[in-house]
Amino acid sequence: MIQIRNVPDPLHRELVRRAKARRQTLTSYLQEILEREVSRPPADEVVERVAARTPVDLGKSAAELLRDERRLA
Repeated sequence: MIQIRNVPDPLHRELVRRAKARRQTLTSYLQEILEREVSRPPADEVVERVAARTPVDLGKSAAELLRDERRLA
């Protein structure tokens, strides 16, 4: 069970409004938000994974590649 105390009234009203718009209870709406949030990896984990990747050598800098493409267009 999770309880959140001292939720500001404007925030509570907006959450209730959004839940009603989706024809959900406030509980089911909040549960959906929490499930969606924890289904994504945290930003620091994504940054670590990207940093751990092997760099790709394109033979030219990104700026040079863009310049070449623009010349062809």
